[in-house]
Formats: sequence, C-alpha cells, structure tokens
Amino acid sequence: MIRDRGRIKWTSMMLPEHVKLLRDWVKEDQYEQQKEMDEQQLELMNEILAEAIEFNQDVTITYYRNRNYEIVIGKIHYWDELSHKLHVVDRFAEVHRISIDAIADIRLTE
Repeated sequence: MIRDRGRIKWTSMMLPEHVKLLRDWVKEDQYEQQKEMDEQQLELMNEILAEAIEFNQDVTITYYRNRNYEIVIGKIHYWDELSHKLHVVDRFAEVHRISIDAIADIRLTE
C-alpha cells in the first residue's frame, strides 16, 4: 500500500497562483443554490412574520447571502416597504437588513 501525503506533496512544486485557484475551487464546491419557495410556504412565512411584528416576538430567520444560508435570531425592528427589506435587531444589538427575496425560512423563537 502506498502511503503518501496526497496534495501536500505537490503544493511545494506549484506556483502560488495555482494553489490559490485550487483553494477557490474547493470553496466553490461548498456553495449552495438558492431554493424556490412555493405559495404555501410563502403564506405560512407571512403569517409568522405578521405575528412576530405584532407581538414583538423573537424570530429565527434563515436567509441566503453570499452563496450560503445564514441564520439570524432576533426581533424584527420594522419592515421597509420601499426597499423590501426587514430590519432585524439580533441579541447583540446588531442590525441586519435582510431582503424579503432572500429569506428561506422564518420561525418563532421561544
């Protein structure tokens, strides 16, 4: 059985540009595609969103940003109708502006 170091063995003989391209290529494999939402999911998210705004409840929002899904937990400060964005203040008092089109899931946090 051949036991070698795999990629590590060859990186010393490669140009730095090639190593960077290989690292970027590995990152691209981890990218996620944005999923399409159907009518029922959108209606359910709309109801949860209205309830969270009305009763000032914490929500967990999963949204698509920079080719990956991210999660924010906090309270919805307000809804900007002109830019179609939610302004969410998380537990660390940091403001997140999330586009409605990028939201994949909204859940009430207990």
